[in-house]
Amino acid sequence: MYSPFGGPIGSNPSAAGAQPEPEMASAEHLVLELSNPELRENALLELSKKRELFQDLAPLLWNSFGTVAALLQEIVSIYPVLSPPNLTPAQSNRVCNALALLQCVASHPDTRMYFLNAHIPLYLYPFLNTTSKSRPFEYLRLTSLGVIGALVKVDDTEVISFLLSTEIIPLCLRTMEMGSELSKTVATFIVQKILLDDVGLDYICTTAERFFAVGRVLGNMVASLAEQHSSRLLKHIIRCYLRLSENPRACDALRSCLPDMLRDATFSVCLREDQTTRRWLQQLLHNVGVNRVPGLQAGAGFDHMMVNQ
Repeated sequence: MYSPFGGPIGSNPSAAGAQPEPEMASAEHLVLELSNPELRENALLELSKKRELFQDLAPLLWNSFGTVAALLQEIVSIYPVLSPPNLTPAQSNRVCNALALLQCVASHPDTRMYFLNAHIPLYLYPFLNTTSKSRPFEYLRLTSLGVIGALVKVDDTEVISFLLSTEIIPLCLRTMEMGSELSKTVATFIVQKILLDDVGLDYICTTAERFFAVGRVLGNMVASLAEQHSSRLLKHIIRCYLRLSENPRACDALRSCLPDMLRDATFSVCLREDQTTRRWLQQLLHNVGVNRVPGLQAGAGFDHMMVNQ
């Protein structure tokens, strides 16, 4: 016989006469409650608050009968209130608790690839496609980005390849343009991790359209940061530019379209205490040749390289 959590009953410590750890017993009880619509809201809240205390919660969530389906039901149930935007704070909090549990699954080495192979990230994309700047929508976008961020945190080309087969780049670029500072930071981190993988760098630099879509958003963010500094966000932006400069065609284009504010002392105070980012910026400027005067409009160098590739 098998337990509700996917393993043989004989493998359950309590079935063998041993008492399970109190935390794990509590987690199992709450996970069982997720399958009961009347008890689910409280179970979501308690599990999301205590998920750091429950070791191996991710395998428990993934292998227990009906649990992932219940979490996806929570996600799908609020699609109708996304457009027109009618999401309430209570609805946002509840679905974000479900997303926090999915982030737990996405983070765990034993469940990450199962999570990916089931294409569960696609269920989150409607949340990233929203444009309302109200707090419930911003919280929803940020938590959804956290799930994707958990996937890319571990360097894995298979993860990057999957994400590139979806609309993750345009969705991240949208958030980088209109999200809060925190959402922009997480979205930029995701783009950075994609670029740091060779597959991701090649994908973005394969066409001028992709490169300049990313470059335009990064440039607009630099201009915004000149007015309202954020050293954390600037760090991710500079790392993205540095990685792009490691591609010959992209580097050629950056010589003419890299923002002037990265070439002068605009952010010197902001970066005074951040030696790593200062070093990245110095390497970026060295790569693109700061002494070269831009002679062509942005795009000419890249398009020329593309034509003659």
